[in-house]
Amino acid sequence: MTPLAVAVAGRGLVDPAEPVFSAGDEALLRGGAAFETVRVYAGRPFLLGRHLERLAHSSVVLALPAPAGAEELIELVLAAAPPDHVLRLYWTGEALVATSSALPAGLDELRGRGLTLSSVSAGTSPLLEGVKSTSYAEAFAARRSVDSDDVLLVTGNLVRECATANIWWRHGDVLFTPAVGPGVLPGVTRSFVLDLEGDVRQGTFTLDELLSADEAFTTSSIREVMPVRRLDDRTLGGDLPGPATARLQAALRLRSAQ
Repeated sequence: MTPLAVAVAGRGLVDPAEPVFSAGDEALLRGGAAFETVRVYAGRPFLLGRHLERLAHSSVVLALPAPAGAEELIELVLAAAPPDHVLRLYWTGEALVATSSALPAGLDELRGRGLTLSSVSAGTSPLLEGVKSTSYAEAFAARRSVDSDDVLLVTGNLVRECATANIWWRHGDVLFTPAVGPGVLPGVTRSFVLDLEGDVRQGTFTLDELLSADEAFTTSSIREVMPVRRLDDRTLGGDLPGPATARLQAALRLRSAQ
């Protein structure tokens, strides 16, 4: 990720090459900083209010002071960044930083062929329920260990989430997704889909239940609603994108343009 614009509380816009965190910042050193990733469409951060609410919740659980001034930093970055980009907010308790970077390349191509996932065993921590922090070492190490687009984290035989996305699947007319809890982050795009859908089963589900699905997809701020083509050695569903994936992606894009 190469920053295109950077703003720091108390300093305003800074050169993206300048240091913005202290070498002695404990939250940064120990992976205890809160952060949010927001997709910006035509200069408008999508579902920003929900992201800021989660940032505040993460700060409480991580014993950080309440972040203040995020909206002002965001405005500075938006004015200095391209219309479509990735906006990130970092809060360590000492430093509040907003950055802009380019969208990842190849998202449309990936959407056309569908994600490949590999299931990887992972633990959970009830202490960090609902928290989006910079402690991503386990998930990213798992992602680097497989020859797939992403990993599906499982505990025992129970489905949790992907490294940076929530997982969904469809049986017939019903959508399923793991309930929020230890090991399952309350994703902002996940909440958007829940608002759209009247009949979603949330709970504890096994890997076999997902493997027998008619269709599967992930949701995240940057990849949006992304179809899943294969999990481990099993092809999921038929034509890509599946009907639910296509419908929800179209609804997200429509909302982002309003």
